[in-house]
Amino acid sequence: MHMELRRGGGKPLPRQISETLAQRITSGLLAPGTQLPSVRRLAAELAVSQVTVSKAYEELEKRGLLDCRQGKGCYVANRQLRTPDEGKSWADEYGDYLPRAQLWHNFDSSAVHYSFHVAAIHSSLLPLAPVGAAMAKLVQEQPELMAEYGNFQGDLDLREVMGRHLQVRGMQVTSRDILITSGAQQGIDLVARTFIGPGDAVYMEAPGYTGAIDVFAGRGAEIIPVPVDEEGMRVDILTRLCDRRPPKLIYTNPSFQNPSGVTMSMRKRQRLLELARSYRCLIVEDDPFSDLYFHKPPPPAIKSLDGSGHVVYLKSFSKVLAPGSRIACVAAESGILSRLIAAKSSSDLGSPLLTQKAVLPFIRDEYEPHARMLRSALQRRRDKAIRLLRAYAPSGVTWNTPDGGLNLWLKLPPAADVIRLHGEAEASGISFLHGEVCYAGEAPPGHIRICYAQMWEDEMAEGLRLFLVLLAKHLRSAAE
Repeated sequence: MHMELRRGGGKPLPRQISETLAQRITSGLLAPGTQLPSVRRLAAELAVSQVTVSKAYEELEKRGLLDCRQGKGCYVANRQLRTPDEGKSWADEYGDYLPRAQLWHNFDSSAVHYSFHVAAIHSSLLPLAPVGAAMAKLVQEQPELMAEYGNFQGDLDLREVMGRHLQVRGMQVTSRDILITSGAQQGIDLVARTFIGPGDAVYMEAPGYTGAIDVFAGRGAEIIPVPVDEEGMRVDILTRLCDRRPPKLIYTNPSFQNPSGVTMSMRKRQRLLELARSYRCLIVEDDPFSDLYFHKPPPPAIKSLDGSGHVVYLKSFSKVLAPGSRIACVAAESGILSRLIAAKSSSDLGSPLLTQKAVLPFIRDEYEPHARMLRSALQRRRDKAIRLLRAYAPSGVTWNTPDGGLNLWLKLPPAADVIRLHGEAEASGISFLHGEVCYAGEAPPGHIRICYAQMWEDEMAEGLRLFLVLLAKHLRSAAE
Protein backbone atom coordinates (compact mmCIF):
# COMPACT_ATOMS: atom_id res chain seq x y z
CA MET A 1 0.00 0.00 0.00
CA HIS A 2 1.73 3.15 -1.23
CA MET A 3 1.81 6.22 1.04
CA GLU A 4 3.77 9.44 0.78
CA LEU A 5 5.18 9.96 4.30
CA ARG A 6 6.96 13.16 5.24
CA ARG A 7 9.72 12.34 7.69
CA GLY A 8 11.90 14.51 9.84
CA GLY A 9 9.51 16.86 11.63
CA GLY A 10 6.03 18.21 11.13
CA LYS A 11 3.04 15.90 11.48
CA PRO A 12 3.78 12.65 13.42
CA LEU A 13 4.03 9.52 11.28
CA PRO A 14 1.14 7.70 13.02
CA ARG A 15 -1.12 10.66 12.26
CA GLN A 16 0.00 10.73 8.61
CA ILE A 17 -0.76 7.02 8.24
CA SER A 18 -4.13 7.21 10.00
CA GLU A 19 -5.24 10.25 7.96
CA THR A 20 -4.23 8.65 4.66
CA LEU A 21 -6.08 5.44 5.50
CA ALA A 22 -9.11 7.42 6.74
CA GLN A 23 -9.26 9.26 3.43
CA ARG A 24 -9.10 6.00 1.48
CA ILE A 25 -11.83 4.49 3.67
CA THR A 26 -14.25 7.44 3.44
CA SER A 27 -13.53 7.69 -0.31
CA GLY A 28 -14.69 4.12 -0.80
CA LEU A 29 -11.26 3.05 -2.07
CA LEU A 30 -11.15 0.68 0.90
CA ALA A 31 -14.59 -0.89 1.09
CA PRO A 32 -16.28 -2.02 4.31
CA GLY A 33 -15.03 -5.45 5.32
CA THR A 34 -11.64 -5.03 3.62
CA GLN A 35 -8.80 -6.45 5.69
CA LEU A 36 -5.88 -4.06 6.11
CA PRO A 37 -2.27 -5.28 5.99
CA SER A 38 -0.96 -6.66 9.26
CA VAL A 39 0.97 -4.28 11.50
CA ARG A 40 4.19 -6.12 10.69
CA ARG A 41 3.60 -6.08 6.93
CA LEU A 42 2.58 -2.39 6.69
CA ALA A 43 5.50 -1.36 8.92
CA ALA A 44 7.89 -3.16 6.57
CA GLU A 45 6.26 -1.64 3.46
CA LEU A 46 6.47 1.89 4.86
CA ALA A 47 9.85 1.44 6.58
CA VAL A 48 8.47 2.52 9.95
CA SER A 49 8.26 0.82 13.33
CA GLN A 50 5.44 -1.55 14.19
CA VAL A 51 4.57 0.78 17.09
CA THR A 52 3.95 3.58 14.56
CA VAL A 53 1.49 1.44 12.58
CA SER A 54 -0.19 0.19 15.75
CA LYS A 55 -0.81 3.77 16.89
CA ALA A 56 -2.31 4.60 13.50
CA TYR A 57 -4.64 1.60 13.61
CA GLU A 58 -5.66 2.44 17.18
CA GLU A 59 -6.57 5.98 16.12
CA LEU A 60 -8.71 4.65 13.24
CA GLU A 61 -10.43 2.20 15.55
CA LYS A 62 -11.24 5.02 18.00
CA ARG A 63 -12.81 6.95 15.12
CA GLY A 64 -14.98 3.95 14.27
CA LEU A 65 -13.32 3.40 10.90
CA LEU A 66 -11.64 0.08 11.73
CA ASP A 67 -12.75 -3.07 13.49
CA CYS A 68 -9.65 -4.77 14.94
CA ARG A 69 -9.98 -8.34 16.22
CA GLN A 70 -7.34 -10.00 18.35
CA GLY A 71 -5.48 -12.59 16.31
CA LYS A 72 -7.57 -11.95 13.19
CA GLY A 73 -6.46 -8.53 12.00
CA CYS A 74 -8.03 -5.13 11.29
CA TYR A 75 -10.96 -4.65 8.94
CA VAL A 76 -12.67 -1.57 7.54
CA ALA A 77 -15.75 -1.03 9.69
CA ASN A 78 -19.21 -1.40 8.22
CA ARG A 79 -20.48 2.03 9.36
CA GLN A 80 -19.46 3.75 6.12
CA LEU A 81 -21.31 5.83 3.58
CA ARG A 82 -21.14 3.09 0.95
CA THR A 83 -21.60 -0.63 0.95
CA PRO A 84 -18.98 -2.93 -0.62
CA ASP A 85 -19.45 -4.46 -4.02
CA GLU A 86 -20.31 -8.12 -4.07
CA GLY A 87 -17.36 -10.39 -4.75
CA LYS A 88 -13.64 -9.80 -4.63
CA SER A 89 -10.89 -10.35 -7.17
CA TRP A 90 -7.14 -10.04 -7.45
CA ALA A 91 -7.64 -6.46 -8.63
CA ASP A 92 -8.94 -5.40 -5.21
CA GLU A 93 -5.45 -5.80 -3.80
CA TYR A 94 -3.57 -4.43 -6.80
CA GLY A 95 -1.44 -1.50 -5.64
CA ASP A 96 -2.41 2.06 -6.58
CA TYR A 97 -1.27 5.60 -5.86
CA LEU A 98 -4.65 7.12 -4.97
CA PRO A 99 -4.51 8.58 -1.46
CA ARG A 100 -8.20 9.56 -1.64
CA ALA A 101 -10.98 9.98 -4.20
CA GLN A 102 -13.92 11.69 -2.54
CA LEU A 103 -15.20 13.50 -5.61
CA TRP A 104 -16.35 10.38 -7.46
CA HIS A 105 -19.14 9.84 -4.89
CA ASN A 106 -20.45 13.39 -5.16
CA PHE A 107 -22.20 12.92 -8.51
CA ASP A 108 -23.97 9.62 -7.88
CA SER A 109 -27.62 10.48 -7.30
CA SER A 110 -29.20 7.36 -8.76
CA ALA A 111 -30.33 5.99 -5.39
CA VAL A 112 -32.11 9.10 -4.09
CA HIS A 113 -35.01 11.32 -5.06
CA TYR A 114 -33.89 14.48 -3.26
CA SER A 115 -30.24 14.93 -4.24
CA PHE A 116 -28.87 17.74 -2.08
CA HIS A 117 -25.29 16.46 -2.29
CA VAL A 118 -24.48 17.63 -5.84
CA ALA A 119 -23.40 21.28 -6.21
CA ALA A 120 -25.11 21.83 -9.54
CA ILE A 121 -27.87 23.86 -11.16
CA HIS A 122 -31.15 22.23 -12.19
CA SER A 123 -31.51 21.56 -15.90
CA SER A 124 -34.62 23.78 -16.14
CA LEU A 125 -32.40 26.80 -15.39
CA LEU A 126 -29.77 25.98 -17.99
CA PRO A 127 -29.76 27.02 -21.68
CA LEU A 128 -29.63 23.44 -22.90
CA ALA A 129 -31.94 24.00 -25.87
CA PRO A 130 -29.94 26.83 -27.54
CA VAL A 131 -26.61 25.17 -26.82
CA GLY A 132 -27.96 21.87 -28.15
CA ALA A 133 -29.39 23.58 -31.23
CA ALA A 134 -26.04 25.23 -31.92
CA MET A 135 -24.31 21.86 -31.66
CA ALA A 136 -26.86 20.17 -33.94
CA LYS A 137 -26.44 22.93 -36.52
CA LEU A 138 -22.67 22.54 -36.44
CA VAL A 139 -22.94 18.78 -36.90
CA GLN A 140 -25.32 19.31 -39.81
CA GLU A 141 -23.43 22.12 -41.54
CA GLN A 142 -19.82 21.49 -40.52
CA PRO A 143 -19.47 17.75 -39.82
CA GLU A 144 -15.75 18.04 -40.51
CA LEU A 145 -15.37 19.59 -37.04
CA MET A 146 -15.80 16.09 -35.63
CA ALA A 147 -12.77 14.96 -37.65
CA GLU A 148 -10.47 17.75 -36.44
CA TYR A 149 -8.19 18.00 -33.47
CA GLY A 150 -8.55 21.43 -31.93
CA ASN A 151 -5.72 23.74 -31.03
CA PHE A 152 -4.11 22.55 -27.79
CA GLN A 153 -4.64 26.01 -26.30
CA GLY A 154 -8.26 26.10 -27.43
CA ASP A 155 -10.28 27.62 -30.25
CA LEU A 156 -9.03 31.17 -30.91
CA ASP A 157 -12.52 32.64 -31.40
CA LEU A 158 -13.68 31.21 -28.08
CA ARG A 159 -10.54 32.43 -26.31
CA GLU A 160 -11.19 35.93 -27.63
CA VAL A 161 -14.76 35.83 -26.33
CA MET A 162 -13.59 34.56 -22.95
CA GLY A 163 -10.87 37.20 -22.87
CA ARG A 164 -13.47 39.96 -23.31
CA HIS A 165 -15.59 38.32 -20.60
CA LEU A 166 -12.67 38.51 -18.15
CA GLN A 167 -11.71 42.04 -19.24
CA VAL A 168 -15.20 43.27 -18.30
CA ARG A 169 -14.47 41.86 -14.85
CA GLY A 170 -11.27 43.86 -14.49
CA MET A 171 -8.66 41.33 -15.66
CA GLN A 172 -5.95 42.47 -18.05
CA VAL A 173 -5.91 39.40 -20.27
CA THR A 174 -6.17 38.62 -23.97
CA SER A 175 -6.72 35.44 -25.95
CA ARG A 176 -2.96 34.76 -25.71
CA ASP A 177 -3.26 34.45 -21.92
CA ILE A 178 -6.08 31.89 -21.96
CA LEU A 179 -6.19 28.09 -22.13
CA ILE A 180 -9.47 26.24 -22.71
CA THR A 181 -9.85 23.21 -20.46
CA SER A 182 -12.35 20.39 -20.09
CA GLY A 183 -13.91 21.93 -17.00
CA ALA A 184 -12.23 23.77 -14.14
CA GLN A 185 -11.38 20.40 -12.60
CA GLN A 186 -8.96 19.74 -15.44
CA GLY A 187 -7.47 23.18 -14.86
CA ILE A 188 -6.72 22.27 -11.24
CA ASP A 189 -5.25 18.96 -12.34
CA LEU A 190 -3.01 20.59 -14.97
CA VAL A 191 -1.64 23.07 -12.42
CA ALA A 192 -0.98 20.27 -9.94
CA ARG A 193 0.66 17.94 -12.48
CA THR A 194 2.83 20.77 -13.77
CA PHE A 195 3.95 22.48 -10.56
CA ILE A 196 3.29 20.22 -7.55
CA GLY A 197 5.31 17.21 -6.47
CA PRO A 198 5.63 15.00 -3.36
CA GLY A 199 6.10 17.04 -0.20
CA ASP A 200 5.34 20.45 -1.72
CA ALA A 201 3.32 22.70 0.60
CA VAL A 202 -0.17 23.50 -0.71
CA TYR A 203 -2.32 25.77 1.42
CA MET A 204 -6.10 25.41 1.14
CA GLU A 205 -9.22 26.67 2.86
CA ALA A 206 -10.69 24.31 5.43
CA PRO A 207 -13.33 23.31 4.64
CA GLY A 208 -12.48 23.31 0.96
CA TYR A 209 -13.43 21.98 -2.45
CA THR A 210 -13.28 18.19 -2.44
CA GLY A 211 -12.06 17.88 -6.02
CA ALA A 212 -9.05 20.13 -5.38
CA ILE A 213 -8.11 18.17 -2.25
CA ASP A 214 -8.24 14.93 -4.27
CA VAL A 215 -5.94 16.36 -6.95
CA PHE A 216 -3.30 17.82 -4.65
CA ALA A 217 -3.32 14.74 -2.41
CA GLY A 218 -2.82 12.63 -5.51
CA ARG A 219 0.38 14.55 -6.24
CA GLY A 220 1.72 13.74 -2.77
CA ALA A 221 1.51 17.36 -1.64
CA GLU A 222 1.51 18.33 2.00
CA ILE A 223 -1.91 19.95 2.19
CA ILE A 224 -1.95 22.53 4.98
CA PRO A 225 -5.49 23.59 5.95
CA VAL A 226 -6.34 27.21 6.75
CA PRO A 227 -9.66 27.85 8.51
CA VAL A 228 -12.23 30.27 7.14
CA ASP A 229 -14.34 32.90 8.89
CA GLU A 230 -17.12 35.17 7.64
CA GLU A 231 -14.58 36.99 5.43
CA GLY A 232 -13.05 33.87 3.89
CA MET A 233 -9.65 32.32 4.42
CA ARG A 234 -7.95 33.32 7.69
CA VAL A 235 -5.04 35.11 6.05
CA ASP A 236 -3.62 36.01 9.47
CA ILE A 237 -3.25 32.29 10.26
CA LEU A 238 -1.95 31.64 6.75
CA THR A 239 0.75 34.27 7.26
CA ARG A 240 2.02 32.60 10.44
CA LEU A 241 1.95 29.16 8.81
CA CYS A 242 3.89 30.40 5.77
CA ASP A 243 6.62 31.72 8.08
CA ARG A 244 7.20 28.15 9.24
CA ARG A 245 6.51 26.33 5.96
CA PRO A 246 6.84 28.41 2.77
CA PRO A 247 4.11 27.67 0.22
CA LYS A 248 4.54 26.27 -3.26
CA LEU A 249 0.92 27.04 -4.03
CA ILE A 250 -2.16 28.59 -2.37
CA TYR A 251 -5.54 27.38 -3.60
CA THR A 252 -8.63 29.47 -2.92
CA ASN A 253 -12.28 29.60 -3.95
CA PRO A 254 -12.83 33.21 -2.83
CA SER A 255 -16.37 34.04 -3.94
CA PHE A 256 -19.27 32.10 -2.36
CA GLN A 257 -16.81 29.41 -1.42
CA ASN A 258 -17.60 25.72 -1.84
CA PRO A 259 -18.71 24.40 0.63
CA SER A 260 -19.00 27.19 3.23
CA GLY A 261 -20.58 29.88 1.02
CA VAL A 262 -18.43 32.66 2.51
CA THR A 263 -16.80 35.38 0.39
CA MET A 264 -13.26 36.65 0.86
CA SER A 265 -13.06 40.37 1.61
CA MET A 266 -11.11 42.79 -0.57
CA ARG A 267 -8.63 43.33 2.25
CA LYS A 268 -7.87 39.62 2.43
CA ARG A 269 -7.58 39.30 -1.35
CA GLN A 270 -4.96 42.03 -1.37
CA ARG A 271 -3.08 40.46 1.54
CA LEU A 272 -3.14 37.04 -0.12
CA LEU A 273 -1.55 38.50 -3.24
CA GLU A 274 1.10 40.20 -1.12
CA LEU A 275 1.94 36.83 0.43
CA ALA A 276 2.27 35.20 -2.99
CA ARG A 277 4.65 37.92 -4.11
CA SER A 278 6.66 37.63 -0.90
CA TYR A 279 7.07 33.85 -1.18
CA ARG A 280 7.23 33.77 -5.00
CA CYS A 281 4.47 31.20 -5.18
CA LEU A 282 1.29 30.67 -7.19
CA ILE A 283 -2.27 31.41 -6.17
CA VAL A 284 -4.86 29.22 -7.89
CA GLU A 285 -8.06 31.27 -7.88
CA ASP A 286 -10.97 28.94 -8.63
CA ASP A 287 -13.97 31.13 -9.48
CA PRO A 288 -17.09 29.21 -10.55
CA PHE A 289 -19.67 31.26 -8.65
CA SER A 290 -18.78 34.99 -8.74
CA ASP A 291 -21.48 35.74 -11.35
CA LEU A 292 -24.13 34.10 -9.13
CA TYR A 293 -24.45 36.90 -6.57
CA PHE A 294 -27.81 37.90 -5.05
CA HIS A 295 -27.47 41.53 -3.95
CA LYS A 296 -24.16 42.94 -5.12
CA PRO A 297 -21.13 41.48 -6.91
CA PRO A 298 -18.33 40.09 -4.76
CA PRO A 299 -15.02 41.99 -4.62
CA PRO A 300 -12.95 41.93 -7.81
CA ALA A 301 -11.07 38.75 -8.65
CA ILE A 302 -7.60 38.45 -7.16
CA LYS A 303 -6.42 38.07 -10.75
CA SER A 304 -7.60 41.62 -11.48
CA LEU A 305 -5.17 42.90 -8.81
CA ASP A 306 -2.25 40.83 -10.07
CA GLY A 307 0.40 42.71 -12.02
CA SER A 308 3.21 40.19 -11.61
CA GLY A 309 1.70 36.90 -12.79
CA HIS A 310 1.27 35.13 -9.46
CA VAL A 311 -2.39 34.21 -10.00
CA VAL A 312 -3.66 31.31 -12.11
CA TYR A 313 -7.35 32.08 -12.62
CA LEU A 314 -9.88 29.32 -13.33
CA LYS A 315 -13.37 30.06 -14.65
CA SER A 316 -15.95 27.37 -15.33
CA PHE A 317 -18.54 28.22 -17.98
CA SER A 318 -20.14 24.78 -18.23
CA LYS A 319 -21.28 25.05 -14.59
CA VAL A 320 -23.86 27.70 -15.56
CA LEU A 321 -24.46 26.68 -19.21
CA ALA A 322 -24.32 22.92 -19.67
CA PRO A 323 -22.19 20.84 -17.26
CA GLY A 324 -21.85 18.08 -19.82
CA SER A 325 -20.05 20.43 -22.21
CA ARG A 326 -17.06 20.60 -19.82
CA ILE A 327 -15.86 24.08 -20.81
CA ALA A 328 -13.69 26.31 -18.65
CA CYS A 329 -10.74 28.62 -19.10
CA VAL A 330 -7.43 29.14 -17.34
CA ALA A 331 -5.89 32.62 -17.43
CA ALA A 332 -2.21 32.87 -16.49
CA GLU A 333 1.05 34.68 -17.17
CA SER A 334 2.81 33.44 -20.32
CA GLY A 335 5.64 31.64 -18.54
CA ILE A 336 3.11 29.67 -16.49
CA LEU A 337 0.55 29.23 -19.26
CA SER A 338 3.00 27.76 -21.78
CA ARG A 339 3.77 24.91 -19.40
CA LEU A 340 0.08 24.33 -18.71
CA ILE A 341 -0.56 24.10 -22.46
CA ALA A 342 2.22 21.51 -22.71
CA ALA A 343 0.61 19.51 -19.90
CA LYS A 344 -2.80 19.81 -21.59
CA SER A 345 -1.41 18.50 -24.88
CA SER A 346 -0.20 15.30 -23.23
CA SER A 347 -3.40 14.98 -21.23
CA ASP A 348 -6.09 14.92 -23.91
CA LEU A 349 -4.74 16.43 -27.16
CA GLY A 350 -7.05 19.44 -26.69
CA SER A 351 -10.68 19.95 -25.69
CA PRO A 352 -13.31 18.93 -28.28
CA LEU A 353 -13.55 21.56 -31.02
CA LEU A 354 -17.23 20.87 -31.67
CA THR A 355 -18.18 21.65 -28.07
CA GLN A 356 -16.12 24.84 -28.04
CA LYS A 357 -17.81 26.09 -31.21
CA ALA A 358 -21.25 25.19 -29.83
CA VAL A 359 -20.99 27.22 -26.61
CA LEU A 360 -19.24 30.21 -28.20
CA PRO A 361 -22.33 32.12 -29.48
CA PHE A 362 -24.15 31.77 -26.17
CA ILE A 363 -21.19 33.01 -24.12
CA ARG A 364 -20.73 35.90 -26.56
CA ASP A 365 -24.34 37.01 -26.94
CA GLU A 366 -26.51 35.59 -24.14
CA TYR A 367 -24.34 35.02 -21.07
CA GLU A 368 -25.14 38.25 -19.20
CA PRO A 369 -28.98 38.04 -19.40
CA HIS A 370 -28.72 34.34 -18.55
CA ALA A 371 -26.64 35.16 -15.46
CA ARG A 372 -29.25 37.73 -14.36
CA MET A 373 -32.00 35.12 -14.66
CA LEU A 374 -29.92 32.62 -12.68
CA ARG A 375 -29.26 35.09 -9.89
CA SER A 376 -32.99 35.70 -9.45
CA ALA A 377 -33.92 32.00 -9.56
CA LEU A 378 -31.17 30.91 -7.19
CA GLN A 379 -31.94 33.67 -4.71
CA ARG A 380 -35.56 32.48 -4.54
CA ARG A 381 -34.34 28.96 -3.78
CA ARG A 382 -31.88 30.18 -1.16
CA ASP A 383 -34.53 32.32 0.54
CA LYS A 384 -36.98 29.42 0.60
CA ALA A 385 -34.33 27.11 2.05
CA ILE A 386 -33.50 29.61 4.80
CA ARG A 387 -37.20 30.00 5.69
CA LEU A 388 -37.51 26.23 6.00
CA LEU A 389 -34.43 26.04 8.20
CA ARG A 390 -35.84 28.69 10.50
CA ALA A 391 -39.17 26.86 10.68
CA TYR A 392 -38.06 23.23 10.95
CA ALA A 393 -34.39 22.98 11.95
CA PRO A 394 -33.96 21.38 15.39
CA SER A 395 -32.38 23.36 18.20
CA GLY A 396 -28.61 23.53 17.93
CA VAL A 397 -28.46 23.44 14.12
CA THR A 398 -26.67 26.48 12.70
CA TRP A 399 -26.00 27.58 9.14
CA ASN A 400 -24.61 30.35 6.97
CA THR A 401 -26.69 32.59 4.72
CA PRO A 402 -24.58 32.97 1.59
CA ASP A 403 -24.85 36.04 -0.62
CA GLY A 404 -24.53 33.91 -3.75
CA GLY A 405 -23.59 30.49 -5.09
CA LEU A 406 -25.35 27.18 -4.66
CA ASN A 407 -24.78 25.81 -1.17
CA LEU A 408 -25.66 25.97 2.52
CA TRP A 409 -23.13 24.79 5.11
CA LEU A 410 -24.82 23.36 8.22
CA LYS A 411 -23.34 22.56 11.61
CA LEU A 412 -25.27 19.92 13.53
CA PRO A 413 -25.45 19.46 17.31
CA PRO A 414 -22.83 17.18 18.95
CA ALA A 415 -25.41 14.41 19.36
CA ALA A 416 -25.68 13.95 15.60
CA ASP A 417 -23.97 10.88 14.15
CA VAL A 418 -23.49 12.11 10.58
CA ILE A 419 -22.61 8.68 9.17
CA ARG A 420 -25.76 7.11 10.65
CA LEU A 421 -27.80 10.15 9.62
CA HIS A 422 -26.54 9.78 6.07
CA GLY A 423 -27.75 6.18 5.96
CA GLU A 424 -31.14 7.13 7.40
CA ALA A 425 -31.50 9.94 4.88
CA GLU A 426 -30.60 7.75 1.92
CA ALA A 427 -33.14 5.18 3.07
CA SER A 428 -35.71 7.99 2.83
CA GLY A 429 -34.51 9.02 -0.63
CA ILE A 430 -32.54 12.07 0.55
CA SER A 431 -28.84 12.82 0.15
CA PHE A 432 -26.44 15.43 1.49
CA LEU A 433 -22.67 15.89 1.37
CA HIS A 434 -20.83 14.69 4.46
CA GLY A 435 -18.64 17.58 5.62
CA GLU A 436 -15.75 15.23 6.35
CA VAL A 437 -14.91 14.96 2.63
CA CYS A 438 -14.23 18.72 2.53
CA TYR A 439 -11.14 18.40 4.72
CA ALA A 440 -7.70 17.10 3.81
CA GLY A 441 -7.01 15.81 7.32
CA GLU A 442 -9.10 15.10 10.37
CA ALA A 443 -12.38 17.00 10.14
CA PRO A 444 -14.37 18.69 12.90
CA PRO A 445 -17.54 16.70 13.53
CA GLY A 446 -21.08 17.48 12.53
CA HIS A 447 -20.90 19.46 9.29
CA ILE A 448 -22.91 18.83 6.12
CA ARG A 449 -23.41 20.65 2.82
CA ILE A 450 -26.84 21.15 1.27
CA CYS A 451 -27.23 22.36 -2.34
CA TYR A 452 -30.47 24.25 -2.92
CA ALA A 453 -30.01 24.65 -6.70
CA GLN A 454 -30.07 21.13 -8.10
CA MET A 455 -33.84 20.43 -8.06
CA TRP A 456 -37.11 22.06 -9.02
CA GLU A 457 -37.85 24.79 -6.46
CA ASP A 458 -40.90 23.06 -4.96
CA GLU A 459 -39.11 19.71 -4.97
CA MET A 460 -36.16 21.25 -3.12
CA ALA A 461 -38.48 22.70 -0.50
CA GLU A 462 -40.32 19.42 -0.01
CA GLY A 463 -37.07 17.46 0.28
CA LEU A 464 -35.48 19.90 2.71
CA ARG A 465 -38.54 19.88 4.96
CA LEU A 466 -38.51 16.06 4.99
CA PHE A 467 -34.79 16.05 5.80
CA LEU A 468 -35.19 18.47 8.70
CA VAL A 469 -38.01 16.36 10.15
CA LEU A 470 -35.78 13.30 9.80
CA LEU A 471 -32.90 15.18 11.45
CA ALA A 472 -35.10 16.09 14.42
CA LYS A 473 -36.09 12.44 14.80
CA HIS A 474 -32.44 11.39 14.60
CA LEU A 475 -31.44 13.83 17.36
CA ARG A 476 -34.32 12.71 19.62
CA SER A 477 -33.22 9.10 19.17
CA ALA A 478 -29.63 10.00 20.02
CA ALA A 479 -30.76 11.74 23.21
CA GLU A 480 -32.72 8.72 24.49
